[in-house]
Amino acid sequence: MSVRLGVVGMNYWGPNLARNFDRLPSCELAWCCDLSTALLDRHRASYPATTFTTRYEDLLADDELDAIVIATSVPTHAALARMALDARKHTFVEKPLALEVADARALAALADERQRVLMVDHLLVYHPAIQAMKQLIDSGSLGRIFYLYGNRLNLGIVRPDENALWSLGPHDISVMLWLVGERPVEVSATGESYLQPDVEDVVFGRIRFPSGVIGHLHLSWLDPHKMRRMTVIGSEKMVVFDDMETERKVTVYDKGPVPRTETYGEYIQVRSGDIHIPKIAGTEPLRIVCEEFVSSVAEGRRPVADGHAGAAVVEVLDAMGKSLVNQGTPVALAQAT
Repeated sequence: MSVRLGVVGMNYWGPNLARNFDRLPSCELAWCCDLSTALLDRHRASYPATTFTTRYEDLLADDELDAIVIATSVPTHAALARMALDARKHTFVEKPLALEVADARALAALADERQRVLMVDHLLVYHPAIQAMKQLIDSGSLGRIFYLYGNRLNLGIVRPDENALWSLGPHDISVMLWLVGERPVEVSATGESYLQPDVEDVVFGRIRFPSGVIGHLHLSWLDPHKMRRMTVIGSEKMVVFDDMETERKVTVYDKGPVPRTETYGEYIQVRSGDIHIPKIAGTEPLRIVCEEFVSSVAEGRRPVADGHAGAAVVEVLDAMGKSLVNQGTPVALAQAT
């Protein structure tokens, strides 16, 4: 089955999505849509078989169109996704799924009701390196997971209408929720606005899971280091994902505490063993994401990064935002049924 789809939003990330979907043998890039004719003109030559339009309604009215890919500005995600699902189109949405928790939950429920695939571009969840970390966790080779933390830092790009939490946080929050495999029970966050009033440039976030696992986030676009790193600490081993490395994407450290064998002792001993660097496939993560969406549509199955996973990330972002306003006061999250 060939999936016919259209990409909406051709400014920043949309062209990357269009390129990847167009190259999939099981996919036909039928439409490219944007309000700007100049942006569309920039890409026409690359996709001669694709129809270009400034009218979103053209995609909704195409009865032969299977899916719509939304890569527009974040405030428009919820409304455009709702229109696509109401038109019974399978829907792919850039992260975050919505700005409001109620909208995100409603979209997930609507996709279930319409029996349509709703997928969020939680890119890192599909990264081969993160997949390898998930396998290590689920296999038990790391032992009991104690905590994990993410560093997502850079000098710029400073956004005037979106703080570091909403701009950078969806990446690491989606990964943490998937790696731990639980919905958080409590979050908190603190941050500061150095460059612009009421727009936090740096955010420190904390996530507490039911099992006792703690997740920590350091998000900043005001930092001398460019860092994209996730570290998981287990009782037997520790593993680090470093997206800035070209070859050493994942490093497994055979390190951990040694359980005490007697009641009294001055120190807790630690064990330091070998360092292992597994080979990680060099496939472009965005291609994997696009393949997952197309195959989910073709097979009628639910992807890992479905609407409910997208809503869970929005719930954490929203609760952390409330904590930010209240100087780091913890915010409890209701557990999903």
